Amino acid sequence: MMKFLPKLLLLVLLAFPAAILMNGPVVAAQDPTEDEEAEAVDEDVVDDVTAEDEDDEAEVEDDDNAELTEEKDEEEEEALAGEVKASPNADTTILFVKGDDFPANEIVKFLLGFTNKGPENFVVESLDASFRYPQDFQFYIQNFTALQLGIVVPASRQATFEYSFIPAEPMGGRPFGLVINLNYKDGNGNVFQDAVFNQTVTITEREDGLDGETIFMYVFLSGLGLLVVVGLHQLLESRKRRRPAPKVEMGTSSHNDVDMSWIPQETLNQIMQSRRDKASPRRSPRKRNQKRSAGSDE
Repeated sequence: MMKFLPKLLLLVLLAFPAAILMNGPVVAAQDPTEDEEAEAVDEDVVDDVTAEDEDDEAEVEDDDNAELTEEKDEEEEEALAGEVKASPNADTTILFVKGDDFPANEIVKFLLGFTNKGPENFVVESLDASFRYPQDFQFYIQNFTALQLGIVVPASRQATFEYSFIPAEPMGGRPFGLVINLNYKDGNGNVFQDAVFNQTVTITEREDGLDGETIFMYVFLSGLGLLVVVGLHQLLESRKRRRPAPKVEMGTSSHNDVDMSWIPQETLNQIMQSRRDKASPRRSPRKRNQKRSAGSDE
């Protein structure tokens, strides 16, 4: 009996974990309880409520966008309705003194004529001009000082005004919108504004004279040419210094180094005598004859 006891305990230890593992899946496969079903129903209800809230928010945003668009349209209509226009009883003309030429950094002058065709007086208040961006005339590039006038133009009368401005130098070579406005009012206080000139013009660059860039270019080219000349001179001088001096054969300067033993003595005496005659001063023919006669006597 004692021999089978350890085997029985080992069998129990092996069978107990197997029973626990087998009971686990069985419990998991049971039907859900009432609490779990209630929780699932609540989650479905919450999802439906969230979807409805999102739809309501989208509808509210669409309504807001529509209201904003309508407000913008109304503001634009009000701005157009309140825009100052020219009076039908007034007529304006403009004349540029130098034609349609607008040089940069130079005075541009024009004359503006105003004609009162109505029965009431007009008071011309100011005249202004400005350069605008050609793609959007609401964007100012250069705004000039307004000319304050305050001149009364009676009925059926005319008036002429002079105005001048200077386009900026960096604007040369590019197109800009030129806007010239004349501001006036009638006897009842109604304000009018006439866009006398509203077109795109091209600012021309100055061609006469020397600007800073041209002077700098000339100075730079002059300095570059001077450097080239100095470099060539230095190159020629260095080549002259490196050239070796030509060798000149001087020959023998003394007769001490020459072996003359092979020359006969008589020939040597004649050579020596000729050298002495060349070195001594010339004698007159009489002395030569006397010397020769003395030699013959001997």
